[in-house]
Amino acid sequence: MGSSSFLPNMRLSSFLAVFRPALPLILGLSLGCSLSLLMVSWTQGDSDDPCRDELGKGRLFLGRGDGFREGRDGAGDEDFQPRIVPYHKDPNKPHKKVLRTRYIHTELGIRERLLVGVLTSRATLNTLAVAVNRTVAHHFHRTFFFTGLRSPKVPHGMTVVAHGDDRPVWLMYETVRHLHQHYGSDYDWFLLAQDDTYMQAERLAELVGHLSAGQDLYMGRAEEFIGGEEKARYCHGGYGYLLSRSLLARLQPHLDTCRNDILSVRPDEWLGRCIIDYLGLSCVEVHQEMTYRYFELGKNADPEREASAEFKSAFTVHPVSEPNLMYRLHKRFSRIELEWTYQQIQQLQMQISNLSDLTPEGKAGITWPVGINPPFKPKTRFEVLNWDYFTEEHIYSCADGSPKCEMRGADRADVGAVLEVAVERLNQLYQPQVRFRKRRLLNGYRRFDPTRGMEYILDLALEAFTQKGHSQVLARRVHLLRPLSAVEIIPMPYVTEATRVQVILPVTAQDQDYVGNFLDTYVTNTLDTHDNVLLTFLFIYDPFDAQRVSQSDVFAGVKAMIGEVEKRYGDVKIPWISVKTEVPSQVKLMDIISKKHPVDTLFFLTSVWTEVNADFLNRCRMNSISSWQVFFPVHFQEFNPAVVYREQPPSAAGAPPPFGPEALRDGRFDRHAFEEACFYNADYMSARTKMAADVLDNEELLESVEVYDVFVRYSGLHVFRAVEPALVQKYVRRACNPRFSEDVYHRCVLSNLESLGSRSHLAMALFEQDQANST
Repeated sequence: MGSSSFLPNMRLSSFLAVFRPALPLILGLSLGCSLSLLMVSWTQGDSDDPCRDELGKGRLFLGRGDGFREGRDGAGDEDFQPRIVPYHKDPNKPHKKVLRTRYIHTELGIRERLLVGVLTSRATLNTLAVAVNRTVAHHFHRTFFFTGLRSPKVPHGMTVVAHGDDRPVWLMYETVRHLHQHYGSDYDWFLLAQDDTYMQAERLAELVGHLSAGQDLYMGRAEEFIGGEEKARYCHGGYGYLLSRSLLARLQPHLDTCRNDILSVRPDEWLGRCIIDYLGLSCVEVHQEMTYRYFELGKNADPEREASAEFKSAFTVHPVSEPNLMYRLHKRFSRIELEWTYQQIQQLQMQISNLSDLTPEGKAGITWPVGINPPFKPKTRFEVLNWDYFTEEHIYSCADGSPKCEMRGADRADVGAVLEVAVERLNQLYQPQVRFRKRRLLNGYRRFDPTRGMEYILDLALEAFTQKGHSQVLARRVHLLRPLSAVEIIPMPYVTEATRVQVILPVTAQDQDYVGNFLDTYVTNTLDTHDNVLLTFLFIYDPFDAQRVSQSDVFAGVKAMIGEVEKRYGDVKIPWISVKTEVPSQVKLMDIISKKHPVDTLFFLTSVWTEVNADFLNRCRMNSISSWQVFFPVHFQEFNPAVVYREQPPSAAGAPPPFGPEALRDGRFDRHAFEEACFYNADYMSARTKMAADVLDNEELLESVEVYDVFVRYSGLHVFRAVEPALVQKYVRRACNPRFSEDVYHRCVLSNLESLGSRSHLAMALFEQDQANST
């Protein structure tokens, strides 16, 4: 099952506050949270360079502060100058509509920063190339693997380009030509490397982020040609090298000449000779104070024991002889980056603490943890964030409104992880003098603060052991925070609100009494407003009514109402389809409807109790994306008026109007109903095709599943299910068909029971009934 994800990424907290009875001790410890903070340098005492950032010492680019400052002073050397292209309208030519691009970055010519090409072979495609793909490929925007002959089995999830010839120089020639031809206008930088090269993706991305894009640059590890007589250098392919877009464009016309005139067995040397001879550029290791850092890995080297500054600051490591060594290198460099991140966080927290003296609040204005947004301050009592109470077995704020429910699933895993981190950080803080072991959780509280993350307060019963072997049970309160880190925005395909919606309304003999209200709402909200909507009725006859349809049609009244609507709106046609079945399964009905409509039709499957309106139809269009996402809204179900208003009529009790913001006063979102759905016909047909094999083995499957189950089980689409305030249903007790599966029948019964009223309404009704019986 997929879901539409626009969720903040929350990592396990790292901030722990331990409160003692006499003196509270608050500590901020880091456990891998990602902070996005403004870097502010703070120096104590005199300094010749007050603008230097001390955090940059020992980092990737030595002297980066000076380089940036010199770059700004020498801005006149930049070859990029903005220019204005005037618009001239020729009066002698007819006016043509200006075609605007869909995205602004296309019109402005904004390109992606870096494309990575990995040169591999048929022998190493499934070994070293796979290791490169698994370690760093997901950090780059695009990664291609170029090979001479295609392997019989191409690894999954890799973009492999086979040129048809495994000669090294020919492979290099075809790769450079392919990059310029297909991606030369889409990227600023191109990184070429071999599959026995480990690449530190984040550092390479940082490097190209500081280089000017509009210049010819050939950057990598500079090597002498054979003989070493000339001063020109080529870039060693084992350590990777950068080619700018402009250099690639200038080199393209000379590639064929280089292929015919330059003889070499090494592809990197051949490319370097071509660039030197026809462009006059040599390989450089330092440019604009940016240094291309590399490390040569010795034979039988152990990455865990490498501690030199050259290794820790390297962008690429070569040679990597086997995939296991590639993974070990990735683990080692990930740990180095993590340790540096922890140090940076601590230094930033110290700088924030120093700068707090200059703020109006002073030291008192620092919030815990340092560097994290302060807690949300409610302006009214309605904005107060509630704390949820929990123990290790139960939680006392349930989704269904129950006062107590079992702790399970993600909640149980969350609480277990928080308890483990709390004890671990306490031991790190007090060992070796004292070692703690958790006995049990006395009390637990948590709340989600949208400005900072999930906060926890834990009262723990701990058994403390001293170095001499003495033990004592203590009760301590700890505070933890699981902070919000980087928010991930998932790209979604382009959609429009102009799409036509095909509304499908199944009607049984028991439901026809409610068709009149549905038609009145539909006419008012769609036909009067000229919305781009079509309605199709699906009349469901049971076998007995189907035999008597020529003498007495049970749907004659409904068909008459449809005729009246078509008379009133001359250009409107409302077709209907008649179906005979004992079990009106959603899948059976959609099989019939799907065959009668084009594949690009957007369906809205609804029920006679639904109030169709323009707000929901627009959300149906926006949330249903062909070949990407289907939408199953959770409608708002009004409570039983007899229970809510009891002896007084709804109008006297201030009942809500049929639709509008006040309609949500007495009701609930029905999580048990899956009747409404928005999806494209092509997506349904694709999922239904995958389901066909299971139907052959079990013919009753069509009656035991709903359309929702078909998409969850048999499609790889995002199944987006969300509450929909604009989709309101009046109360009615629905007939639950026992012929459906046990799960579908059980959900129908629960929906009827929970739609009677809220707990307070039911409690008041029972109280009044007991009072009447007692008197």
